[in-house]
Amino acid sequence: MIGKLVIAAISPLGTALLLGLFGLAVHRWAAAPWRARGLRCVLAALAWLWLWSMPVASHALRGWLEAQAGPRTIDALPAAPAMVVLGGAMRGARPPLRPDPDLGSAADRVWHAARLYRAGKAPLVVLSGGSARPGQAPEAQVMGQLLSELGVPATALATEPRSITTTENAAYTAQLLRQRHIGRILLVTSALHMSRARALFERQGLEVIPAPTDYEVVQRPFDLLQVVPDGEALEGSGRAIKEIVGALVVGQPAITSR
Repeated sequence: MIGKLVIAAISPLGTALLLGLFGLAVHRWAAAPWRARGLRCVLAALAWLWLWSMPVASHALRGWLEAQAGPRTIDALPAAPAMVVLGGAMRGARPPLRPDPDLGSAADRVWHAARLYRAGKAPLVVLSGGSARPGQAPEAQVMGQLLSELGVPATALATEPRSITTTENAAYTAQLLRQRHIGRILLVTSALHMSRARALFERQGLEVIPAPTDYEVVQRPFDLLQVVPDGEALEGSGRAIKEIVGALVVGQPAITSR
Protein backbone atom coordinates (compact mmCIF):
# COMPACT_ATOMS: atom_id res chain seq x y z
CA MET A 1 0.00 0.00 0.00
CA ILE A 2 2.76 2.45 0.98
CA GLY A 3 4.69 1.66 -2.18
CA LYS A 4 1.68 2.39 -4.37
CA LEU A 5 1.12 5.70 -2.59
CA VAL A 6 4.75 6.68 -3.15
CA ILE A 7 4.52 5.76 -6.84
CA ALA A 8 1.36 7.83 -7.16
CA ALA A 9 3.03 10.78 -5.45
CA ILE A 10 6.10 10.81 -7.73
CA SER A 11 4.06 10.50 -10.91
CA PRO A 12 3.53 13.71 -12.90
CA LEU A 13 -0.16 13.69 -12.00
CA GLY A 14 0.59 13.10 -8.31
CA THR A 15 3.26 15.77 -8.03
CA ALA A 16 1.10 18.27 -9.93
CA LEU A 17 -1.86 17.62 -7.62
CA LEU A 18 0.26 17.94 -4.48
CA LEU A 19 1.95 21.11 -5.67
CA GLY A 20 -1.35 22.58 -6.87
CA LEU A 21 -3.14 21.83 -3.59
CA PHE A 22 -0.24 23.31 -1.63
CA GLY A 23 -0.36 26.44 -3.78
CA LEU A 24 -4.12 26.79 -3.34
CA ALA A 25 -3.79 26.40 0.41
CA VAL A 26 -1.06 29.05 0.58
CA HIS A 27 -3.04 31.40 -1.65
CA ARG A 28 -6.17 30.93 0.45
CA TRP A 29 -4.86 30.95 4.02
CA ALA A 30 -1.33 32.37 4.11
CA ALA A 31 -0.46 35.95 4.87
CA ALA A 32 -0.74 38.44 2.03
CA PRO A 33 2.97 38.41 0.99
CA TRP A 34 2.78 34.65 0.42
CA ARG A 35 -0.41 34.55 -1.63
CA ALA A 36 1.31 35.39 -4.91
CA ARG A 37 3.77 32.57 -4.29
CA GLY A 38 0.87 30.20 -3.78
CA LEU A 39 -0.55 31.20 -7.14
CA ARG A 40 2.85 30.62 -8.77
CA CYS A 41 2.85 27.11 -7.29
CA VAL A 42 -0.51 26.42 -8.93
CA LEU A 43 0.77 27.67 -12.27
CA ALA A 44 3.93 25.57 -11.90
CA ALA A 45 1.77 22.50 -11.19
CA LEU A 46 -0.23 23.09 -14.36
CA ALA A 47 2.94 23.58 -16.40
CA TRP A 48 4.46 20.38 -14.98
CA LEU A 49 1.31 18.43 -15.82
CA TRP A 50 1.19 19.88 -19.33
CA LEU A 51 4.87 19.06 -19.93
CA TRP A 52 4.54 15.34 -19.21
CA SER A 53 1.17 15.15 -20.96
CA MET A 54 2.77 16.19 -24.24
CA PRO A 55 3.67 13.20 -26.45
CA VAL A 56 6.92 14.89 -27.49
CA ALA A 57 8.16 15.01 -23.88
CA SER A 58 6.82 11.59 -22.93
CA HIS A 59 8.34 9.94 -25.99
CA ALA A 60 11.69 11.63 -25.39
CA LEU A 61 11.88 10.36 -21.81
CA ARG A 62 10.74 6.83 -22.63
CA GLY A 63 12.94 6.65 -25.71
CA TRP A 64 15.94 7.69 -23.63
CA LEU A 65 15.32 4.82 -21.22
CA GLU A 66 14.66 2.29 -23.97
CA ALA A 67 17.88 3.25 -25.77
CA GLN A 68 19.81 1.94 -22.75
CA ALA A 69 17.91 -1.34 -22.42
CA GLY A 70 20.24 -3.59 -24.45
CA PRO A 71 20.37 -5.39 -27.81
CA ARG A 72 17.29 -5.09 -29.98
CA THR A 73 17.93 -8.14 -32.18
CA ILE A 74 18.07 -11.80 -31.29
CA ASP A 75 21.24 -12.31 -33.30
CA ALA A 76 23.07 -9.83 -31.05
CA LEU A 77 22.41 -11.93 -27.94
CA PRO A 78 24.76 -14.65 -26.65
CA ALA A 79 23.45 -17.93 -25.31
CA ALA A 80 22.94 -18.55 -21.60
CA PRO A 81 21.98 -21.51 -19.40
CA ALA A 82 18.54 -19.96 -18.75
CA MET A 83 16.31 -17.06 -19.57
CA VAL A 84 14.02 -15.37 -17.08
CA VAL A 85 10.73 -13.86 -18.25
CA LEU A 86 9.15 -11.33 -15.92
CA GLY A 87 5.43 -11.09 -15.30
CA GLY A 88 3.29 -8.02 -15.78
CA ALA A 89 2.28 -9.09 -19.26
CA MET A 90 -1.01 -10.90 -18.83
CA ARG A 91 -3.81 -11.87 -16.48
CA GLY A 92 -5.36 -15.26 -15.95
CA ALA A 93 -8.83 -16.31 -17.01
CA ARG A 94 -11.72 -15.48 -14.68
CA PRO A 95 -14.82 -17.28 -15.97
CA PRO A 96 -17.50 -16.59 -16.91
CA LEU A 97 -16.80 -12.95 -17.80
CA ARG A 98 -13.20 -13.58 -18.89
CA PRO A 99 -12.97 -17.21 -20.04
CA ASP A 100 -9.50 -16.81 -21.56
CA PRO A 101 -6.24 -15.19 -20.37
CA ASP A 102 -6.04 -11.46 -21.05
CA LEU A 103 -2.91 -10.35 -22.88
CA GLY A 104 -1.67 -6.95 -21.74
CA SER A 105 0.44 -4.44 -23.62
CA ALA A 106 3.62 -6.13 -22.36
CA ALA A 107 2.69 -9.59 -23.71
CA ASP A 108 5.58 -9.14 -26.17
CA ARG A 109 7.70 -10.57 -23.33
CA VAL A 110 6.16 -14.03 -23.76
CA TRP A 111 6.34 -13.96 -27.54
CA HIS A 112 9.97 -12.78 -27.40
CA ALA A 113 10.83 -15.60 -24.99
CA ALA A 114 9.43 -18.15 -27.47
CA ARG A 115 11.53 -16.65 -30.25
CA LEU A 116 14.66 -16.74 -28.08
CA TYR A 117 14.02 -20.37 -27.18
CA ARG A 118 13.54 -21.37 -30.82
CA ALA A 119 16.77 -19.52 -31.66
CA GLY A 120 18.63 -21.72 -29.18
CA LYS A 121 19.56 -18.89 -26.82
CA ALA A 122 18.64 -20.78 -23.64
CA PRO A 123 17.48 -24.35 -22.90
CA LEU A 124 15.51 -23.32 -19.79
CA VAL A 125 12.77 -20.67 -19.59
CA VAL A 126 12.01 -19.46 -16.05
CA LEU A 127 8.68 -17.68 -15.73
CA SER A 128 8.39 -15.31 -12.78
CA GLY A 129 5.10 -13.88 -11.57
CA GLY A 130 2.41 -14.56 -9.01
CA SER A 131 -1.08 -13.22 -8.54
CA ALA A 132 -2.14 -10.31 -6.37
CA ARG A 133 -5.76 -11.49 -6.41
CA PRO A 134 -6.94 -14.53 -4.44
CA GLY A 135 -8.37 -17.26 -6.60
CA GLN A 136 -6.57 -16.15 -9.75
CA ALA A 137 -3.89 -18.35 -11.31
CA PRO A 138 -0.29 -17.15 -10.89
CA GLU A 139 0.90 -15.28 -13.95
CA ALA A 140 3.86 -17.64 -14.31
CA GLN A 141 1.40 -20.47 -14.88
CA VAL A 142 -0.58 -18.46 -17.45
CA MET A 143 2.61 -17.50 -19.32
CA GLY A 144 3.59 -21.17 -19.36
CA GLN A 145 0.30 -22.09 -21.00
CA LEU A 146 0.85 -19.53 -23.75
CA LEU A 147 4.45 -20.58 -24.30
CA SER A 148 3.33 -24.18 -24.63
CA GLU A 149 0.91 -23.10 -27.34
CA LEU A 150 3.79 -21.25 -29.00
CA GLY A 151 5.76 -24.48 -29.20
CA VAL A 152 7.99 -24.38 -26.12
CA PRO A 153 7.97 -27.85 -24.50
CA ALA A 154 6.88 -28.18 -20.88
CA THR A 155 10.25 -29.79 -20.05
CA ALA A 156 11.94 -26.47 -20.88
CA LEU A 157 9.74 -24.43 -18.52
CA ALA A 158 10.15 -23.63 -14.84
CA THR A 159 7.81 -21.39 -12.86
CA GLU A 160 8.28 -19.02 -9.95
CA PRO A 161 4.66 -18.33 -8.91
CA ARG A 162 5.08 -16.28 -5.71
CA SER A 163 6.40 -12.86 -6.71
CA ILE A 164 4.23 -9.76 -6.94
CA THR A 165 6.91 -7.07 -7.37
CA THR A 166 10.10 -6.86 -9.41
CA THR A 167 12.12 -7.09 -6.19
CA GLU A 168 10.39 -10.38 -5.41
CA ASN A 169 10.86 -11.54 -9.03
CA ALA A 170 14.60 -11.21 -8.52
CA ALA A 171 14.78 -12.72 -5.04
CA TYR A 172 12.57 -15.77 -5.63
CA THR A 173 13.95 -16.48 -9.10
CA ALA A 174 17.52 -16.31 -7.81
CA GLN A 175 16.64 -18.99 -5.24
CA LEU A 176 15.31 -21.25 -7.98
CA LEU A 177 18.38 -20.67 -10.17
CA ARG A 178 20.82 -21.35 -7.33
CA GLN A 179 19.16 -24.72 -6.78
CA ARG A 180 19.99 -25.50 -10.41
CA HIS A 181 23.52 -24.03 -10.13
CA ILE A 182 22.76 -21.35 -12.73
CA GLY A 183 24.39 -17.94 -12.37
CA ARG A 184 24.05 -16.44 -15.85
CA ILE A 185 20.74 -15.55 -17.45
CA LEU A 186 19.05 -13.78 -20.29
CA LEU A 187 16.54 -11.36 -18.76
CA VAL A 188 13.38 -10.80 -20.78
CA THR A 189 11.26 -7.80 -19.88
CA SER A 190 10.00 -4.57 -21.41
CA ALA A 191 12.72 -2.18 -22.56
CA LEU A 192 11.37 0.56 -20.30
CA HIS A 193 11.64 -1.77 -17.30
CA MET A 194 15.07 -3.21 -18.05
CA SER A 195 17.41 -0.88 -16.11
CA ARG A 196 15.62 -1.38 -12.80
CA ALA A 197 14.99 -5.10 -13.33
CA ARG A 198 18.59 -5.76 -14.32
CA ALA A 199 19.90 -3.96 -11.24
CA LEU A 200 17.68 -6.02 -8.95
CA PHE A 201 18.76 -9.32 -10.50
CA GLU A 202 22.41 -8.34 -10.39
CA ARG A 203 21.98 -7.49 -6.72
CA GLN A 204 21.12 -11.18 -6.27
CA GLY A 205 24.56 -12.11 -7.63
CA LEU A 206 23.43 -13.12 -11.11
CA GLU A 207 25.19 -12.27 -14.36
CA VAL A 208 22.47 -10.64 -16.42
CA ILE A 209 22.33 -10.38 -20.21
CA PRO A 210 19.49 -8.00 -21.11
CA ALA A 211 17.05 -9.25 -23.74
CA PRO A 212 14.58 -6.36 -23.95
CA THR A 213 11.35 -6.28 -25.89
CA ASP A 214 8.06 -4.33 -25.88
CA TYR A 215 9.57 -1.10 -27.25
CA GLU A 216 7.05 1.73 -27.06
CA VAL A 217 8.76 4.62 -28.84
CA VAL A 218 9.35 4.76 -32.57
CA GLN A 219 10.59 7.67 -34.63
CA ARG A 220 7.96 9.76 -36.32
CA PRO A 221 7.91 13.23 -37.89
CA PHE A 222 7.01 16.12 -35.62
CA ASP A 223 3.50 17.55 -35.79
CA LEU A 224 1.49 19.93 -33.62
CA LEU A 225 -0.41 17.07 -31.97
CA GLN A 226 2.80 16.14 -30.17
CA VAL A 227 2.47 19.21 -27.93
CA VAL A 228 -1.24 18.70 -27.24
CA PRO A 229 -1.90 17.07 -23.82
CA ASP A 230 -2.68 13.38 -24.14
CA GLY A 231 -3.72 10.90 -21.45
CA GLU A 232 -1.67 8.05 -22.87
CA ALA A 233 1.44 10.24 -22.94
CA LEU A 234 0.88 11.24 -19.30
CA GLU A 235 0.54 7.60 -18.28
CA GLY A 236 3.72 6.72 -20.16
CA SER A 237 5.62 9.56 -18.51
CA GLY A 238 4.52 8.30 -15.12
CA ARG A 239 5.82 4.81 -15.83
CA ALA A 240 9.13 6.18 -17.06
CA ILE A 241 9.62 8.33 -13.97
CA LYS A 242 8.78 5.34 -11.79
CA GLU A 243 11.50 3.32 -13.53
CA ILE A 244 14.08 6.10 -13.19
CA VAL A 245 13.40 6.58 -9.49
CA GLY A 246 13.36 2.82 -8.93
CA ALA A 247 16.70 2.37 -10.71
CA LEU A 248 18.25 5.09 -8.57
CA VAL A 249 16.89 3.52 -5.39
CA VAL A 250 18.44 0.13 -6.18
CA GLY A 251 21.75 1.73 -7.05
CA GLN A 252 21.65 1.52 -10.85
CA PRO A 253 21.41 5.07 -12.20
CA ALA A 254 19.20 5.04 -15.28
CA ILE A 255 21.57 7.54 -16.88
CA THR A 256 24.27 4.90 -17.09
CA SER A 257 24.28 3.17 -20.46
CA ARG A 258 25.32 -0.47 -20.22
